[in-house]
Amino acid sequence: MRLRDRTALITGAASGIGRAIAVSLARRGCHLALADVNEAGLAETASLVRSGSLLVTEHRLDVSDRDAIAKFPAEIAAAHPRVDLLVNNAGVAVGGTFEQVSEADFDWLLSINFFGVVRMTRSFLPVLKRSDDARIVNLSSVFGLVAPPGQAAYVASKFAVRGFSESLRHELEGTTVGVTVVHPGGVATSIAKNARVPGGHDADEVERRRAAFDKHLRLPAALAGETIVLGVEARKPRVLVGKDAIALSVVERVAPVSYWKLLGRAMRD
Repeated sequence: MRLRDRTALITGAASGIGRAIAVSLARRGCHLALADVNEAGLAETASLVRSGSLLVTEHRLDVSDRDAIAKFPAEIAAAHPRVDLLVNNAGVAVGGTFEQVSEADFDWLLSINFFGVVRMTRSFLPVLKRSDDARIVNLSSVFGLVAPPGQAAYVASKFAVRGFSESLRHELEGTTVGVTVVHPGGVATSIAKNARVPGGHDADEVERRRAAFDKHLRLPAALAGETIVLGVEARKPRVLVGKDAIALSVVERVAPVSYWKLLGRAMRD
């Protein structure tokens, strides 16, 4: 896929993988519509990618807001004549087992991680179909391949993104719109630090768990963003980001039921 002079809409663009994708796309001459709830972070991303030859716009958007998403194509159309690439990257995390996570927190996570993806796709698919070469890029996770304990809400959302993306890809075969689902491994972002934690937990224990999780987040976000954009250019249906994601995908295929007996020990080490 040739990205120069295309236009990409990226959610969750204020930091982390979303920002890294924006930087990689800008380097290829792709115009950008950057969306996030974090306006200060959006401004920082825009300052990194803006140049005289690129049209870069910033848009405050809460992807859990159904009405805001329904109105968003009109806002983007007022700023950009076309959209060729939709990157559904916005995501959040909630720590805790299924019994520990409240129904409200579970619903909040799904409203962003899954229904945000579905609603953005529904709103922008007609726009993308007007392009001669378009793509939807949905961010799942390595936890859309394997399902560790203590991540029931997050895992549910990321497996849902994976299934939705694969079915949509089959439905859109023969059209000008392709679909890529991305499974990042341990990327060095602030998602663990910003995760919601169920009430009533000891603060020291919460920090210990966050530190234990953080040690697996090693891959620089810039490398993750470049890997994803390379996958888009190659029209890959699935992009595994990081050696850990590649290894986990193999383990899951070899032992689809019993993989956690092996992985659980490795993650504790």
